[in-house]
Amino acid sequence: MKLTPGKLAGLQRVSDKRGVIAAAAMDQRGSLQKSLAKEKGGDITDSMMEEFKSLVTEVLTPHASAILLDPEWGLPAAKRRAKNAGLLLAYEKTGYDKTGPGRLGDLLDHWSARRLKEVGADCVKILLYYTPYDPKDVNDKKHAWVERIGDECRANDIPFFLEFVGYEEGTDEKGVDYAKKKPHIVTESMREFTKDRYGVDVLKVEVPVNMEFVEGTKSFGGQKAYTKKEAIELFHKAASVATKPFIYLSAGVSNAEFSETLELAGETGVKFNGVLCGRATWKEGIPVYAKQGPAAFRKWLETEGVKNIENVNEKLKAATSWFPIYDVEPAMAGA
Repeated sequence: MKLTPGKLAGLQRVSDKRGVIAAAAMDQRGSLQKSLAKEKGGDITDSMMEEFKSLVTEVLTPHASAILLDPEWGLPAAKRRAKNAGLLLAYEKTGYDKTGPGRLGDLLDHWSARRLKEVGADCVKILLYYTPYDPKDVNDKKHAWVERIGDECRANDIPFFLEFVGYEEGTDEKGVDYAKKKPHIVTESMREFTKDRYGVDVLKVEVPVNMEFVEGTKSFGGQKAYTKKEAIELFHKAASVATKPFIYLSAGVSNAEFSETLELAGETGVKFNGVLCGRATWKEGIPVYAKQGPAAFRKWLETEGVKNIENVNEKLKAATSWFPIYDVEPAMAGA
C-alpha cells in the first residue's frame, strides 16, 4: 500500500525516526473537567482547561513523537509543544448521544478536516464507540459515518486515525464478564475498520484483554478470565486481522498496568506500531493541579509525569515500524 504525499508527510511528523508512533494524548474534555472539578470542589473554567493541557504538552512533548489535542481547549497547548512533536487533533465532540441506542458520536460543529489541517493538525483523530454485538442498523450508521470522515480526510490529504472503544450496555465494562467478551469485540472492530473503504490510515485500538483478569501478571486482581498463554493467543488473533498499522491506547489504566500491558505485547511479538497514551501518564497529577495549582503541577509533571512517559517509551522498544506496511524506505522516511 502506498500513501499519498500529504498522508505520508503527516504520518512521518507524528512518528519517531524508526516509524513508531510514541504519542501522548491530551484530548480529554468532559471527563477531565469532571475529574478536576471533583478534586477542586468547584467549577473548572476554560482558562484552567487550557492551562492544564498546555502544561502537559509543554513538559511531556520533548519525550513524545506527537501529542493528541482537541480544538476546543487544546489549541493554545499545541503552540507550546516541542519542535520534535507532531500534532493530532480530535474531530469528535466529547461523549456520545444518550437519547438512543448505540452510543453514537457527533462531529464538532465548527470544524472540518480542512479546518483542522489549517490550524496545524498533521493528522485527524476520531473516537467511535463500537461493538459487533450491536444491531445491524446501529452499526450501519457508524460504518457510513466513518466512511464520510475517511473521504473527507482523503480529499484533504491528511492521515485519519480511528480510535474505537468497545462497550456493552448494562454491563460493568471493568468486570470479568465483559473481560471475556472484550477479545472478540476488539478483534472484530479491527477486522471491520482495516477495510480500505473506510480510508483509515492508523487504527488506535484497545488491547484485546483486560490485564486485571490475566492470571500470572502483576496486574492480576484475583479473578481469572484468561491464562497468560490464552492472553498471548488473543493478542495474536487481534493483530492478525489488521492490514493497516495499529497503535494501543492506554484506556485510563495506571502507568504500571499500561507498562505491563506493553511488556506483554512485546513478549507476544505482535507487530504493533506504537501508542497513544494519555491518562496513564498524567492522570495522577489531576489532584495536584486542582489543589496546589499550576506551579506544583508543573513540578509533578517534570518528575512523575516524565518518569511515566519514559516508562512507556522504554516498552516501545518492542514496537515495530509502520514503514513496511506503506512501502516506505527508511532512508526516504528521514528525507
